[in-house]
Order: sequence, then C-alpha cells, then structure tokens
Amino acid sequence: MVNSNKSPLLFHPFILLIISILSVSISSILIKFSDTPTSVAGMYRLFISVIIMLFFVPWKRVRSTEMNKKDWTIVILAGLFLGLHFLFWMESLVYTAVASSMVILALQPLFVMIGSYFLFKEHVNLLTVFCLIVALMGSIVIAWGDIGISKNALIGDGLSLIGTFFASAYLLAGQKVSRKIDTNVYSIFVFFIGGAVMLVYNLINNFSLIDYNTSDWTYFLLLAIIPTIFGQYIFNFLLKSIGATTVSVGIIGEPVLAIILAYVLLGETISSFQFLGGMMTLLGMGMYFWLKSLKYNVQNSK
Repeated sequence: MVNSNKSPLLFHPFILLIISILSVSISSILIKFSDTPTSVAGMYRLFISVIIMLFFVPWKRVRSTEMNKKDWTIVILAGLFLGLHFLFWMESLVYTAVASSMVILALQPLFVMIGSYFLFKEHVNLLTVFCLIVALMGSIVIAWGDIGISKNALIGDGLSLIGTFFASAYLLAGQKVSRKIDTNVYSIFVFFIGGAVMLVYNLINNFSLIDYNTSDWTYFLLLAIIPTIFGQYIFNFLLKSIGATTVSVGIIGEPVLAIILAYVLLGETISSFQFLGGMMTLLGMGMYFWLKSLKYNVQNSK
C-alpha cells in the first residue's frame, strides 16, 4: 500500500488511474465466470482485501489523525455506500449483459460532477464538459443495442443505475475526508463496512458463507487483489490529488475494456454500435485527461 500522507507519488496520478481502470474492468468478467451468489463474492472481495491491507497500515500515525466525529460519520456512510454499490451493481450482472450494466455505471461522472459542484464548489470549463459529453455519448451508443431486449435486462439496468448512484456518493464522501485520513486506514474502514453490509444481506437470504470449493475461493482472492486493491484502493488514494470527478471520469473507460474482455473471454459479440461508442468514449476520456493532466502539472510545478 502507499503511504499517502507524506510520501511523494511514485507514479504520475494519471498513470495510477489507468492502472486502476484496467484492474476494475476485470471485475465484471470474474463475476460472470463464477456461479457463487454475487453478494457473497462481493463480501469476501472486501473482507479479504481488508486482511491483506492490515499489514500495510501505519498504526503509529492513526492516533494523530485530525478526524472528528463528523468525519468518522462520513467514513461510515462511505462504507455503507460502497457496500450498497457492490450489492446492486454485482446483482445487475445476473440480469443484464456486461456491456449494458457497465455503460449505466458510466453515468457516474455526471452524478459526481453535480455533487462536487454543490459540496466542494468545483467549477469546470466548457471544454472539459464537452470532453465528458463526448465520452458519455460514446457510452450511450454502446448501450443502444441493449435497449428493450427483455424484462430481465431492464431489471438489471435498474439495479446498475441504483448501484451507480451509491458509487457516486461513495467517491464524494471519500473526497470529503481524503485530506484528513491515511488512504490505507480509510480503505480498510470502508471495505470492512461495505463487506458487513453484504454479510447482513447474505445472512438474511440464508446464503452459505463457507460451502465453496477451491476455485471459488481463488475467485474471491482474485476479486480482492485485482479490482479491489489495484482498483478501488487506488481510486481512494487519488481522491486527494485529482478529485472525485476526474476519478469517476476514468471509470467511463470500464465499459470499453470490459466489452473487449467479454469478447475475448466470454464470447460476447461486439456490435458496430459498441465499437463506434467505444472509440468515442476513449476519445472523450483522452481529451479530458489531457486537459486535467496539463492543469495538474502546472499546479505542481509552482
């Protein structure tokens, strides 16, 4: 893990963002590979991540944190939002295609941008808004072929939309306290609380918690290491340096990468709409990150 309060960044934040996007894109593929209940997979994904990360917490500095009761309340809420996000989004993959679910998740930057404006008074110029619109239009083009396929697809899309709302709230809550708490400590708390949310859900639904074979436990471990530690953790780490809006824009790239992986590993087809939309999404993201990277470099060269 990274000591996020004192150590300088070993990599440019946008390189870290690319790594995290690649990592979280694998999660939907892993979920499709397993027959275990998605809530169980999500629970172990977070709990195993907590166990791994416990070895990297700067415990001596935890007592010197500047967090007050209000800040800790926000951390608890962030954990709840994360758990609810995983619960709804992972369940959406049972009802709808990877492409459709991931594209709805791409609406997250819009929610985060609105929230950032009201919570942090963040303003964006017209050029960055244009870049975001291009990327979002690409996501809409990708999803066009999934509209009205079936009742189950609509249920899945609805679950994904609810999960997207909670994911946006999670990022905004994280940005609120990102400068007051070490990223490792914050991630452990929110991952544990998020896992607890799904534990309660699993107990209510009488899902087995231990009756799984070796391949399933390997799958839980991969979910913890790749999309959680190398994905969600890095997102948390970047909130302080580049903000929730930019992190969420990066998540728009998930559908494109997930569609490619679904084609290679799951045999799902890539339509002309998905190809065109993917190119639009990558173009919009590329322009947005280029502008933000220039601004970041100028600010940090002073």
